[in-house]
Amino acid sequence: MKYHIKNLQLNLEGQKRIKWAEREMPVLRLIRERFSHQKPLKNTKISACLHVTTETANLMIALKAGGADLVLCASNPLSTQDDVAASLVKHHQIPVFAIHGENRATYYRHIQAAIAHQPQITMDDGADLVSELHRENSRHYSLKVWGSTEETTTGVIRLKAMDSQGKLRFPVIAVNDAKTKHLFDNRYGTGQSTIDGITRATNILWAGRIVVISGYGWCGRGIAARARGMSAQVIIIETDPIRALEAKMDGFQVMTMAQAAKIGQVFITATGNISIIRKEHFANMPDGAILSNAGHFNVEIDLDDLSKLASTVKNIKPNIQEYKLKKDGRRIYVLGQGRLVNLACAEGHPAQVMDMSFAGQALAAEFLARNYSQLDKKVHSLPDKLDQEIAQLKLKSMDIKIEKLTAKQQKYLASWEAGT
Repeated sequence: MKYHIKNLQLNLEGQKRIKWAEREMPVLRLIRERFSHQKPLKNTKISACLHVTTETANLMIALKAGGADLVLCASNPLSTQDDVAASLVKHHQIPVFAIHGENRATYYRHIQAAIAHQPQITMDDGADLVSELHRENSRHYSLKVWGSTEETTTGVIRLKAMDSQGKLRFPVIAVNDAKTKHLFDNRYGTGQSTIDGITRATNILWAGRIVVISGYGWCGRGIAARARGMSAQVIIIETDPIRALEAKMDGFQVMTMAQAAKIGQVFITATGNISIIRKEHFANMPDGAILSNAGHFNVEIDLDDLSKLASTVKNIKPNIQEYKLKKDGRRIYVLGQGRLVNLACAEGHPAQVMDMSFAGQALAAEFLARNYSQLDKKVHSLPDKLDQEIAQLKLKSMDIKIEKLTAKQQKYLASWEAGT
C-alpha cells in the first residue's frame, strides 16, 4: 500500500488546520527554513510513529523540507485526525498509515508498513515502533537503523529498560528529557489539554469537584495546577516520597489511592505505569465517578478488572462508557476507552507548546544523521547545545531579549579564589 487513511477527500479541511497550527509554531518554521536550504536529511529514510495531528504534520513537512524520505503511522488508535492524514498524503506526498479508531490488528499492520520503509532513523511516541523493530521478525531491519528519537515519558521508561538489559540495537535520543520538552510540553501542554479533553467529553463544572491525580511528575504537576485553577479540590497520589512531599508543599492533599477512591469524583492517571486504578479501588468509588488517563498507554486504569465487576457496559455519549456494577448498581464512567484523554476526547496539546517539542525531534534527527556512527547503542540525552538553541529560537520568536554574562562575571563563575 502507498498509504492507508480514512478518506482522501478530507484533505482540504486538513490543510486549513495544518496551516492554522503553523502560525503557532515559529521555532519549527525557522528550522524548516534552514532545512530547506541545507538539506541535512537528504535521502535519509525516516519512519515516524507519532500522533497524527496538525502539529505532527508541521514536523513532517519540516523533515521533508530537509530532504527526508518519510513514512508516518499513528502511535495511538484514537489520536489520528483523519483530515490531517489526508492532507499529508494529498498536498505533501507523505505516506500515512493511520485511521482514527482503528483496531489493534490494523494499528500493528500500520507499524509494519512503517518498518517496511526500511528506515535509517525512526521517531517514536511511546516506543511501539522501536519495540517492533527489536522483535525477532524485524531483526534484519533493526540492524540497519542508525538511531531513533523518543517523544514521551512512557517511551523513555521502556527504552531505558531495554538499555539496562543490553537489548538496544541502536542509539536513541530521549527528546522527552530535553528541558525545552518536559518542562513545557509535559507541564503546560498536558495540563491544559487533559482538562480540555475531560471538559469536552463531560461538560462538568470543575469548581468544588474532588479531583484525584495519580502521579506528580511534570505531567501531573501541570494537570494539578490547571485543575486547581478551575477551583477543584485536588488530591495527589504518589509512590515517590520526594514528589509526594513536594505536592504537599505545593498545597495539595496527598494520600493513597485506597483513601482517595472513597471520596474522589474525577480520577486522572499520569504515571506511565500499569494498573494504577484497579479492582479494590473500583469497589469503593462513589456513584458517578469519572475515570480518565493522561498516560500514553491504556493500561493505567485496569479495564479488565472493571469489566468483571460490571453487569452492563454501554456507550452513553461519544467517548464515555458507563460501567454499571453488579453488586449495587453504582455507575463508573470511563473516558476515551482509558486512552490518552487529551487526544481521544480533544485535540491534544496546543501548537505553541508542541513547537518546542517537535523542534527537538527535528534537531535530534539531524544530530543522528550526522553522528550516529559515534554513538553507543543506548539512550542518550538531547545535547544541551541543541536544547539551548531551541530555547533561544523560542525567545527570538517572542521578541524577548535576555542578559549576557560580562567577561568579569564569566571569570568569577570559573574561579574559586573569591570568598566573603
